[in-house]
Amino acid sequence: MSGLVGPDSITSAASQLDGATVRTPLLDASHWAGGPLSLKLENLQPTGAFKVRGATVAVARLDPVARARGVVTHSSGNHAQALAWAARAVGIPATIVIPHGAPAGKVAATEGLGARVLRTDAARRAEVAGAVVAESGGVLVAPYDHPDIIAGQGTVGLEILDADPTVEVVLVPVSGGGLISGIAAALARRGVRVVGVEPELAADAAESLRTGVRTAWTPEQVARTAADGLRMTQLGALPWEHVRALVDRIVTVAEDEIADAARALVLRARVVAEPSGAVSTAAWLHHRAELPAGRTVAVVSGGNADPGWLAGVLRPTAPP
Repeated sequence: MSGLVGPDSITSAASQLDGATVRTPLLDASHWAGGPLSLKLENLQPTGAFKVRGATVAVARLDPVARARGVVTHSSGNHAQALAWAARAVGIPATIVIPHGAPAGKVAATEGLGARVLRTDAARRAEVAGAVVAESGGVLVAPYDHPDIIAGQGTVGLEILDADPTVEVVLVPVSGGGLISGIAAALARRGVRVVGVEPELAADAAESLRTGVRTAWTPEQVARTAADGLRMTQLGALPWEHVRALVDRIVTVAEDEIADAARALVLRARVVAEPSGAVSTAAWLHHRAELPAGRTVAVVSGGNADPGWLAGVLRPTAPP
């Protein structure tokens, strides 16, 4: 599997993250989830999502001269905060291109970390980031389509295996593909089946794996889901190579199932998940017949939920 991120790179990334990010816990959910389910709580990272892992590793691995010129990226919010955090930690400037419609809380948090924020249409985010790089000389730190990002995200997989060597299935949210690529690479040859989860309204990766061709959806299509962190229109080129080689399957979940899972996480587990972070639990609660059997971990990838959305989810009074 030439070209895929290897275990040595992920192990090295774990060393680079030591003391910089949180080694998040596994929370047993089997007492309310109806089966052998644990939750990997990436919502407990300092920026509220797993993205801080990849961003920290990517910045750490930059050439010092290049790093001093600053970093640039495009993101709907979680990678934006992560790169702003990583840049501030080493004292370099960060410019983040954020699409219109991104949650206001994520934008404010990114600005609060000292980053320069530029707003643009979702379809032009990569183009605008490229223009900033050309103008400033900064380094583009892609949100998912880079081996260092994938290696950093892969440390989630190492921690899962360390915490529960008997794990058989891992459920992972999918957007650009960096997280699932890293976890699948970390767990390759360990006998663990990695399953992706996407919203039905942003299911480009599921379609890609089904057809064998990396498929793009339109920004208008993916904008329909409440899971703003999963609105990428296409898997990255490098993540696609990992997904088609290492991922068992990808299942899709409906919007009401995402909301139900987020509500169950709050009321049963006392865990706050944003829509993107709740999709893996939604797959377990609503699509278990489509999943491989066995001891399962659902990655709660982020907890930066919009307060208005979360209030609406919690408004029903009947137990989940």
